Amino acid sequence: MKTFSQKPAEVEKKWIVIDASGVVPGRLASFVANRLRGKHKPTFTPHVDDGDSVIIVNADKVAFTGKKREDKKYYWHTGYPGGIKERTAKALLEGRYPERVMQKAIERMMPGGPLSRQQMKNLYVYAGSEHKHEAQKPEAVDMAALNPKNKRTA
Repeated sequence: MKTFSQKPAEVEKKWIVIDASGVVPGRLASFVANRLRGKHKPTFTPHVDDGDSVIIVNADKVAFTGKKREDKKYYWHTGYPGGIKERTAKALLEGRYPERVMQKAIERMMPGGPLSRQQMKNLYVYAGSEHKHEAQKPEAVDMAALNPKNKRTA
């Protein structure tokens, strides 16, 4: 029995589109990170970009559980002494780029390195319900229907 190792030329990529309305961001990020890496395929090879291309629409309508919308903080550093900055999830979602909440959640679930950066280029996140990838004929995945916990109720 030989171990299967996929070659980059043999990779078949699919396109999927996910509606993030009312979906819990962490559960969606976990699902998308696995799709981007290709771990859902039997041909998964750790050193090859085997994942699918993922389109997320309505990223501004994600639903945090509990008080995370007000309490969750995103930190970054300017590079200067005392330059730690923070912003809440609510401020990000109501700000200029609400899709960054999903981008950061997915990016932080990917392993660091050059391959992950390449795989993140297969992610397209849009705040509204429109996207420009109709020509790729993306397959719709209903994230909310996969598990009752995926959709926020209340």
